[in-house]
Amino acid sequence: MAEALVRLDGVSKTYGNDSHVLRDVSIEFPRGQLTSLTGASGSGKSTLISLLAGLAVPDTGRVVFDGDDIAQLDDVARARLRARRIGIVLQSGNLIPFLTAAENVELATEFTDGGGDGHRATDRLAELGVGDRGHHLPRRMSGGEAQRVAVAVALANDPELLLADEVTGQLDTANAEQVMATIFEAWRRRGLTVLFVTHNHELADRAERRLTLEGGKVRER
Repeated sequence: MAEALVRLDGVSKTYGNDSHVLRDVSIEFPRGQLTSLTGASGSGKSTLISLLAGLAVPDTGRVVFDGDDIAQLDDVARARLRARRIGIVLQSGNLIPFLTAAENVELATEFTDGGGDGHRATDRLAELGVGDRGHHLPRRMSGGEAQRVAVAVALANDPELLLADEVTGQLDTANAEQVMATIFEAWRRRGLTVLFVTHNHELADRAERRLTLEGGKVRER
């Protein structure tokens, strides 16, 4: 197995009602591997994504990204890590509604380039099959187009890790297929490490590695 890009060591996470969402989870995500994660609603899938992205920190245990314990980084350092090395796509709300598709991608590049990169935005949108939507606001795009733009935003700075949380949950079958095809193609072309969360077991079964989350524990399917 390839070297792990990110791993969880004995991670537990509890929320205010004292219910454990994650219980002593230890798992590695090797570089270049495409992994799917399934589980019932409320099982902790989004919490796991948040921990891997450094949006949350564990109560116990460590989240180690390329040798660094994310929990030991301050907020600024975690934000810098996300901007430069992690791409995140959510079910909805990824795009700033008053910016065009190209402007959304350009904004993502500002965090590392110090200024929006119009050429990179054009390239990313074309790569995801929405090059003709660069001047469109999100409300002028279909759900599938908007999600492909969201993937372009996540890939804007050439991340090493792509986290996708239920990105097809609000799409019909045809659009869901298109969005996942763009993610799979980006994985193959770029050698990304990918974790995607889905309720769709048919999509999940296409991954190299299939995980499920149940009772606060992650197990192989």
